[in-house]
Amino acid sequence: MASPEKGKNGKERDEVVKQRAKKEGLGWIEWMMGWFYLAYEMLFQRIIASNLENPMPLPPINDLTFVVTGSTSGIGKEIARQLAEAGGHVVMAVRNPKAATDLIKKWQEDWSGKGLPLNIEVMELNLLSLDSVVRFAEAWNARSGALHALINNAGIFSIGEPQKFSKDGYEEHMQVNHLAPALLSVLLLPSLIRSSPSRIVNVNSIMHNLGFVDPEDMNLTSGKRKFTSMVGYSNSKLAQIMFSSVLNKRLPSEAGINVVCASPGIVHTNVARDLPKIVQAGYRLIPYFIFSPEEGSRSTLFAATDPQLVEFCESLKAEDWPVCAFINHDCRPANPSEEAHNIETAYRVWEKTLELVGLPSDAVERLIEGEEVTCKYGVSQ
Repeated sequence: MASPEKGKNGKERDEVVKQRAKKEGLGWIEWMMGWFYLAYEMLFQRIIASNLENPMPLPPINDLTFVVTGSTSGIGKEIARQLAEAGGHVVMAVRNPKAATDLIKKWQEDWSGKGLPLNIEVMELNLLSLDSVVRFAEAWNARSGALHALINNAGIFSIGEPQKFSKDGYEEHMQVNHLAPALLSVLLLPSLIRSSPSRIVNVNSIMHNLGFVDPEDMNLTSGKRKFTSMVGYSNSKLAQIMFSSVLNKRLPSEAGINVVCASPGIVHTNVARDLPKIVQAGYRLIPYFIFSPEEGSRSTLFAATDPQLVEFCESLKAEDWPVCAFINHDCRPANPSEEAHNIETAYRVWEKTLELVGLPSDAVERLIEGEEVTCKYGVSQ
């Protein structure tokens, strides 16, 4: 019979072995498959989605309220316009309120004579400031109004640029694409619960297939991996799926909220302005393969409005599926990357995310119970 001391040493050795065996990146097969999926989508996305109309007809959404982040350009601009033209109440949550106001004026003029004036308003939101996120959520919740869908569309992909950090101290891709939307989603739960059935829709990317998230190195500052804008972007999108999957599990069916990630496909947006000159030339040479913003908006609009999606999301919960609903660019359910199915890492990403955005670990449960939750950001001076 082994002594207690030997047993203790054995456990310590097992823990050391486990730590050494901890995955520190994508395997070469996963990495190659990620690039294969990216190339496949680039070449065949238009054929795969050829069954979709453009613009895509929307179901009746009168009296439904949508918050759309990053809605002054690209996909977000199309999402906001089409939701408004279909009769929805749209809140453009943007960093530049003047640009949004100018857009609304133009849209109202173009829409004149086609029906009632578009029901759109503007609220300021800067995802590079977690203080701004908290202020937005507090202002919205204080209205005690309806919120049927939060569409986290805003994102950045600073191609070719050196690593940058927000004033909050976080790598910018991770903050804008994951941390800030995660904080906004949690803080708006009271409004979403009040308006259930409701949804949180996160605009994701096929490039999450190239991502690998180390919860202890979400800022990519440890030196374990060299930072590139590609690494920063793909990691942030994978982190978003992982957090969304855990959030979806934490929300009981009676809360009436479903979390969905949607891939728009490869879209010609303002990201192209930051591409190398040779890649920009490629964009102009192969327009057939790349979606316009209007085409790229279809999967998100579907995820935000399709009535049958609720039943699909609930079935995933019932089956204890490891990831939340993921809608592909052809508006059909798809399976995110193998790494996105890593439940252990997903829960570590969940815990680390709540820590970084200044929320208690039981924030979701407390908000569901109607309790107040304090965030370390946005505190009144």
